[in-house]
Amino acid sequence: MRFSIRDIPFSCRGSWFGISPVIAENTVADDLHLVSHQTGMHPVLRFTPSEPSAVTATPALLRWDAGAGRIELAYTTPDTVRIRGDGLGLRIAAAAGTLTPFSGTYLYRDPLDGSAVFTSYETGRRYRVTVLSGSASVTGDEALGAAERAVTMPAGSWEVAIEEYGAGRTPYRATAATPDFAAFADAVAPWRTDHTPAAELAAYVLWSATVAPAGFVTRPAVLMSKHWMDKVWSWDHCFTAMALATGEPELARDQFQLPFDHQDASGALPDSITHSEVLYNFVKPPIHGWALRRMMPADPAERESAYQRLARWTRFWLDVRRAPGEILPHYTHGNDSGWDNATTFDGGRVIQSADLAAFLVLQLRCLAGMSAGTEAQEWERTAAEIRDAMIRDLWTGDRFEARDPRTGERRRSSSLLDLMPIVLGEELPEPIAARLAERIETHLTEYGLATEPLDSPHHAADGYWRGPIWAPSTVLIEDGLRRAGFTALADEVSRRFRALCEKSGFAENFDARTGEGLRDRAYTWTAAAYLVLARDYETRRAAGPVLDRNEIGGR
Repeated sequence: MRFSIRDIPFSCRGSWFGISPVIAENTVADDLHLVSHQTGMHPVLRFTPSEPSAVTATPALLRWDAGAGRIELAYTTPDTVRIRGDGLGLRIAAAAGTLTPFSGTYLYRDPLDGSAVFTSYETGRRYRVTVLSGSASVTGDEALGAAERAVTMPAGSWEVAIEEYGAGRTPYRATAATPDFAAFADAVAPWRTDHTPAAELAAYVLWSATVAPAGFVTRPAVLMSKHWMDKVWSWDHCFTAMALATGEPELARDQFQLPFDHQDASGALPDSITHSEVLYNFVKPPIHGWALRRMMPADPAERESAYQRLARWTRFWLDVRRAPGEILPHYTHGNDSGWDNATTFDGGRVIQSADLAAFLVLQLRCLAGMSAGTEAQEWERTAAEIRDAMIRDLWTGDRFEARDPRTGERRRSSSLLDLMPIVLGEELPEPIAARLAERIETHLTEYGLATEPLDSPHHAADGYWRGPIWAPSTVLIEDGLRRAGFTALADEVSRRFRALCEKSGFAENFDARTGEGLRDRAYTWTAAAYLVLARDYETRRAAGPVLDRNEIGGR
């Protein structure tokens, strides 16, 4: 399996760095770089072959080819790569051209073993180049200010090892350990067939974006990307956990629990987590009960831990996000919903919305199912109260509208967000579910569900949540449609999104008219969504057809 190095970084499970030409948001360099994600995204080393070269990448090997010469790079451990050349030279240079007292990269020769060591202010790490065979020339060692700092391997036969580490490490010693992607792919997607041709690549996107615990990342974590979206957001992680649940249950559990390791005193989850920061200025929607119901842990101790954390997260919405006298909770900004700039928020940012109410109802039902007695009854009572208030206060008889919790003013939009209550599935009254399904069809383009209809005056091809197709909305709506009995429409939503990924890869989002991938091109929740939908599709295909009692769309 080959992949485009411009779209997907070459990396491995557990590593905090990757090899990529993408060195910043929407910035693609001519040369490949070692890009670290410790303390943020930082290009540290630049790799320049001695001749213009073609680059190919597979999960196991990155290769430059120029005529009869070649260079090969492979991971031996998550923090070490080995590079060997045959007939082609390589210059390994500091990506930063200037060293100041607070920024840039310093280079020195280590008296212990003669290795060349780059030290990066930006990452706070060292990058040691050890020559294993051949001879190297070193330029700019111990130089200050503006200078060229590089290790150059001339054309011929040679090999080096590059390690990322902290303050000190004993001289390099070869190891026989090599990361095993094939075993991961077989565990996560054993069901893959010719009908789901992107499953192996989707598995690689998740595997290669996984990092070891470090800094605020308290567990092995699947970053959203090893491009610039190198964080874990507190709803993205639900989709990666769902994709991993059947084949990598321990890693899936870590994905689900990571944001809960950072719950604040109110029970809120952070907006996002990365190596060196945890942000609390926004939250993310409470889809965690919906996700947990699909991958409930069997172990009683794990269930109890998940229950206690989920209960605190739910009480945050009940205690902190309900205005006096109000039953429905509210968002304070589009960022809280995950749909940052959706048209639902155009008339005001502080709103009660039906998607939030629906997610919270599912979360309350999940908690009721995990508890007993009066505690379970109280969760059920609150769920019914919020569901009824959602219908009474936000449903017009034709659509859901948003509401200002301070004034009671209601307003409508054409955003797909307003149709998200379909996630309640069988719990919705049938007339409401049917109307939502009809409106969802108006968002369905050749490639999937547009977040703003193509004929909307607000639709923008690259408008983030104002037009493009996204993975999370697709998975949530597909699941709700299926549970509400709209199987034909659910099948079509799944088919079109899977075909989109097979055509355009695993971008952060997609142009709803053309299917072109937009923004970050190696986004793990997109890959995870593909794996979830593809796995479910293969399961249905093996089981045989299911009747659609609603026959929406006549498909």
